[in-house]
Amino acid sequence: MKYISYQREGLHSIGIWHDDRIFDIPGAARSFGNTKMPNDMLDFLQDFEYNHRLVTEMFEQSSPTTRPELFFPDGQAEILAPVPFPRSLRDFYAFENHVKTARANRGLDMIDEWYDIPVFYFSNHQAVYGPNTEIPYPQSSEALDFELEIAAIIGRKGRDISAEDAEEYIAGYAIMNDWSARDVQREEMQVGLGPAKGKDFATSLGPYLVTQEELSTAEDGENYNITMTATVNGEQYSSGNWNTLYHSFARMIERASADCTLYPGDVIGSGTVGTGCILELGADEYGWLQPGDTVSLAIERLGTLTNTIGAKKG
Repeated sequence: MKYISYQREGLHSIGIWHDDRIFDIPGAARSFGNTKMPNDMLDFLQDFEYNHRLVTEMFEQSSPTTRPELFFPDGQAEILAPVPFPRSLRDFYAFENHVKTARANRGLDMIDEWYDIPVFYFSNHQAVYGPNTEIPYPQSSEALDFELEIAAIIGRKGRDISAEDAEEYIAGYAIMNDWSARDVQREEMQVGLGPAKGKDFATSLGPYLVTQEELSTAEDGENYNITMTATVNGEQYSSGNWNTLYHSFARMIERASADCTLYPGDVIGSGTVGTGCILELGADEYGWLQPGDTVSLAIERLGTLTNTIGAKKG
């Protein structure tokens, strides 16, 4: 399933994206006699296993031909981030190629500890943007960057989750763009903390929350053999693969949940895939992002997440 959050005629709701059409989940539920189906993704995720089973049953009994009233063209709605207001947002640093290159560009070697534990920082879960929206250019920056990442959306409450059990806690995956003000980030991290303000202004998620069964045929050990690309104004900048993830999502969730409860609607980011940002590729050659630039992140089976950079203020 490809779950979406959307806005239509001023109302927010949730649905399934299928062949350029949207299956209206709350409307379908009412037609099947269920008046308690949530119309908000955070509420839907609170009992994801149960709700997903009901939606699957309804969807399998419906089609645009047999139940046209339950489907409408996706052009009639604004697709939002799948979880517009996550409970929390952790971003890990889990692709080895990205870490090696980013450190080498600063004249640093890899450190052994990176291989021992997956590490993360908290980002701003109240500054999440959906697909096809304008990203505000941070006022204090002249070095705006994108980051090509995967996000896991938590669909079950848990604490001290083992890596072996972690997949049971994932509702699905989405594309994530961890926008970065590199000059701000560099300045604040010299103090020994961060990144914080360098990431505080925006994170994009979308366009769908894609359930694990949609990816099953691409399984590759702990990861998936799934291609990842990024383009800026139609020119390809980045090319990577999910299967190069050193610390799997299972290990990330194990780490994040140690002595800490994860809740439905929490977002776990992978960190940047190798070549997945201008910082790695070299700003001298590629240049930092500018107002009006369009950035598209594409991950096989997860769709394409596109955003345009807004004008600088002041």
